[in-house]
Amino acid sequence: MGKFFVLLALGFLLAGCVSTPQQAAPSPSPTADVNELKAQNGDTVSVDYVGTLDDGTVFDTSIKAEAEKAGLPARPSYAPLEFTVGAGQMIKGFDAAVVGMSVGETKTVKLEPSEAYGEKSGDLLVELNKSQLQGAEDIKVGSKLQSSNGAVATVVNVTNTTITIDANHPLAGKALTFKITMREIKKK
Repeated sequence: MGKFFVLLALGFLLAGCVSTPQQAAPSPSPTADVNELKAQNGDTVSVDYVGTLDDGTVFDTSIKAEAEKAGLPARPSYAPLEFTVGAGQMIKGFDAAVVGMSVGETKTVKLEPSEAYGEKSGDLLVELNKSQLQGAEDIKVGSKLQSSNGAVATVVNVTNTTITIDANHPLAGKALTFKITMREIKKK
């Protein structure tokens, strides 16, 4: 019963990580010099980015050529990432990095785990009894399990009677480097 409450609490924790779409802010006046605009909290921005780990491995990008070069799985489409600055839609360090950028500017930032997906938490490693899981005989290390609220966990250990899952974000505990290029700013 205690593990049920841990999973339920985990579900509530992770449910708060989902971003909701925001209405686009009006475009700047036609007479404004686009190069003078600097991104501020509340602005809606579009950026291209390449995210790498400390060893140089590309883990995500908005640029198709970079994804292909890195051997990442293909996405249905590639486009600049659009979000509202300071609205909590992005990891803290990425959000903060775009403040003050102007259209056409490129910057590279390194984010420590506290500015990205946080440190790994032992509280998010949960051992479940196989008898509580439907289809447990087919679950293997590396399998992804999804809870009813959409939270995803990775199976990290399987015994005859238990399955251990890790609900930490896959990038938790890792420093991340982003090369960010500002493509568009829509003032609030």
